[in-house]
Amino acid sequence: MTQLPSDAIELLAFLLPGFAAAWLFYGLTSHAKPSQFERVVQALIFTFVIQAFLPLLRWALIGFGSVLAFAPWSKESELLGSLFLAVILGGLIAYCTNNDLFHRRLRSFGFTSRTSHPSEWFCAFTEHVTYIILHLKDGRRLYGWPKEWPIDPQRGQFYIQVPSWIDDDGNPIDLTQLDGILVNVQDVEWVEFLRYEEPKK
Repeated sequence: MTQLPSDAIELLAFLLPGFAAAWLFYGLTSHAKPSQFERVVQALIFTFVIQAFLPLLRWALIGFGSVLAFAPWSKESELLGSLFLAVILGGLIAYCTNNDLFHRRLRSFGFTSRTSHPSEWFCAFTEHVTYIILHLKDGRRLYGWPKEWPIDPQRGQFYIQVPSWIDDDGNPIDLTQLDGILVNVQDVEWVEFLRYEEPKK
């Protein structure tokens, strides 16, 4: 079996934290993974940020080591420190993205009108947590609480709790014997969001 040259191993170790941060970001958010080239570019950007903060971490740990030392700073310590920063960076950016923190601040300053959510569909379900009415392609209407909903408007399922069919006169037909109904998003024509209500217990 051919062995990797030491330079290649060092390069992989150098880039590993950036790829770990990117993997964590896409694992914790609903953003679709971009092309392989774009993922490599993002991993390189994460690597740059991690390497920029690594000297600060080293300085902090050496300062702490004057009080309680565990081991000298080494290549292994540098790799562990980089991976620690990757987890912090990937998790922090995922948290800010899921809660629209960056774009909310930029919107308040007039820099953008966009959100950090991956689509208008996702933004609607994230920002408007309320009862909905699903208009199915066969003409039926289903009212209920969207416990689960697809992140992609083209594929996935709704899990509707407290379900009720709505008849042609607008009267609800409660399905009290059911915990919920699973509906394929492909069967849905459009979605109505009602004014905010707390889910029934």
